[in-house]
Amino acid sequence: MEKLTNEAIKLLHHLIETPSFSSEEEKTAQLIENWFIQNDIPFERENNNIWAYNKYFDESKHTILLNSHHDTVKPNGNYTNDPFKAFVEDEKLFGLGSNDAGGCLVSLLAAFTYFYSKEGLKYNFVIVASAEEESSGPLGLKSVLKYLKNVEFGIVGEPTLMQLAVAEKGLLVLDVSVKGTASHAAHPNEDNAIYNALQVIQWFKTYEFEKTSKTLGKVKATVTQLNAGKQHNVVPASCDLVVDIRVNDKYDNEEILEIVKKQMPRCAEVTPRSLDLGSSSIAIDHSIVKSGIALGRNTYGSPTLSDQSVLSCPSLKLGPGDSTRSHSANEFIYVDEIKEGVELYIKILEGII
Repeated sequence: MEKLTNEAIKLLHHLIETPSFSSEEEKTAQLIENWFIQNDIPFERENNNIWAYNKYFDESKHTILLNSHHDTVKPNGNYTNDPFKAFVEDEKLFGLGSNDAGGCLVSLLAAFTYFYSKEGLKYNFVIVASAEEESSGPLGLKSVLKYLKNVEFGIVGEPTLMQLAVAEKGLLVLDVSVKGTASHAAHPNEDNAIYNALQVIQWFKTYEFEKTSKTLGKVKATVTQLNAGKQHNVVPASCDLVVDIRVNDKYDNEEILEIVKKQMPRCAEVTPRSLDLGSSSIAIDHSIVKSGIALGRNTYGSPTLSDQSVLSCPSLKLGPGDSTRSHSANEFIYVDEIKEGVELYIKILEGII
């Protein structure tokens, strides 16, 4: 296991130093292919998604999906390090994508490789290194689910400090166009689109969705963008808002959309960008959760979105690293977190197979 872990850390160095923005992951996909080739593991690829099954795949058994992504966001402007230079300092491995989600991906690759040649397992394994997670793009994990065989549940590798995220909020993004009457700013106008938008903004700020989840808490709606007007002396005909809604597991996205539409004033037109990114969860008494709890891990609900949102099977979010470091300047992961990640992935799976 130590050799696999060291090879995984070496791979992470290479992934960091290879740009892989969403939809531009061709070169990191090749690095992942090289991992499988070097370990004599057959694999398949579509676009920039790569997946592989365990050696003794048995059609009569259910399959555990192991998944993490190899795309990254673009580095923000506050980096003082070179985001594409992997280096270790104070036991931290720095570089873009080290925490989100390179550490998780290489740890899962190591764990999958550990189990690859084992016979007599209760479950099959399939690992998917997916693309376009950061952009929720059409050519990511969702595009290859149709090829995966007998999947019963999944582990999605995201930074959780190796705690058990047993539920995850969904995401509903709304474009809200608030209408008004265009006019010269010097003349009376009781139908100013910007003023009309104030009541809409206030509604999103104060409305309490009725159902609260034990693991995910309340639904959270946030107005994140506003655009109106082109010059100082013209009252605009519309004021456009973008609203980010994090949906708990008591609602589906269609229900939230219906509530919003019923509550909006007649001047507001609401258009969802997608209804596909739903909340997800796994039962506390599921065997994989119980295995993690037996190893001293805690359960919680995650407010952040991942590829869990496209899965129809139960899934657990679990991985080395800390979500609060994701998308931050000078992103890093502790080397020991990766070592712990490989070890815990193996132990938690050994607890059920």
